[in-house]
Amino acid sequence: MGYLQSERVEICANQSAKNGQLFCGDSYYVHTTDDYLICVLADGLGSGEFAFHSSSAVTKIAEEHHHESVERLMDLSNHALYQKRGAAVAILKVYFDTNEFEYSCVGNLRFYLYTDEGKLTYPLPVTGYLSGRPQKYRTQRFTYEANCKFLLHSDGVNLLNVKTMMRNRSIQQIASILEEGTAQSNDDCTYIIGSLF
Repeated sequence: MGYLQSERVEICANQSAKNGQLFCGDSYYVHTTDDYLICVLADGLGSGEFAFHSSSAVTKIAEEHHHESVERLMDLSNHALYQKRGAAVAILKVYFDTNEFEYSCVGNLRFYLYTDEGKLTYPLPVTGYLSGRPQKYRTQRFTYEANCKFLLHSDGVNLLNVKTMMRNRSIQQIASILEEGTAQSNDDCTYIIGSLF
């Protein structure tokens, strides 16, 4: 399990491969600077080694170009997937100075933002996947309040009631619940759960 904490953010992230396979078809990247946080999740089509090669091509782009805008990162990721199997991709970038974040997603990945007051924001993804073909993206911008939580996960993570799960729980407690859920899945599973201060 990956864990990151700074004065602006606390994050737990984890993944597991389908049926204990050697390669996980999901890849993720989390990075924080003084100015922003970036979280990238990619789910390679199918499972196994070729799915891993697709998803890791996306996280490599994010690692090398995390300073770029979300829209630009989606473009670069799409280009990196040319002649690969393809991947569902979600990119979240949080700007600390303005309390805003940008989010874009193509494919069956899920993102939730939960506020202290109990409001749940759930931006809908664009259907499809990135594969190097011309692709439309929808980058959305939201404001966030202090002490809100977010969850980004691949489709292998099955959740029934996100609002109840996130209410009055710490990041570690939510991660424990997600761990139980991923242990019972028969798919690649990845989640990134975070709190923004």
